[in-house]
Amino acid sequence: MEVEIESRNVGMTPRWKKEIEDRMADLQRGHDDLTHGRVTLTKNAHHKKSANVAEALVVVKLPGRHTFTARKENKTFEAAIREAFDAVAIELRKLREKRSTKEIRTAPTPPLRGVVCKLFPKSGYGFLLKEGGGEVYFHKNALQGLSFKDLEDGTEVAFNVEEGEKGPQATAVHRVSVIQP
Repeated sequence: MEVEIESRNVGMTPRWKKEIEDRMADLQRGHDDLTHGRVTLTKNAHHKKSANVAEALVVVKLPGRHTFTARKENKTFEAAIREAFDAVAIELRKLREKRSTKEIRTAPTPPLRGVVCKLFPKSGYGFLLKEGGGEVYFHKNALQGLSFKDLEDGTEVAFNVEEGEKGPQATAVHRVSVIQP
């Protein structure tokens, strides 16, 4: 890995350089695919209100478009370097954890098909007869893109089923789309 170490408004001491090289080596041990690293130490004398005049900027790059940056200010350069490297290490660990988790996605279950067999418009519910047999309750709130006025016995619908308090209940009831050849 290519490593750049620079300083602005302050002379680089051998102790800081050794600290940076050691911490960069520690990062590389855990993440051997790092391609580039840059550390910039800056003395910000313009911060008159703040006692934090030491700033450490750490930038590391991974293959692809992954760049991690941490900028930390402190009273001493040693503390700023330590905090910046710790922050980058945390971000790299989060990336590794995210990459290591495997999310298994299952295909959505296709909607069931059936016909309206009983309607109770004043009460706001009805029953559907599933293909293959069996009645399924539905409420008017489950209707999508149609209303009770659009329904009559024998209307073909598609729906999903969930287990309700008193048995199977239809959710997301909608008219079957007819595909013309």
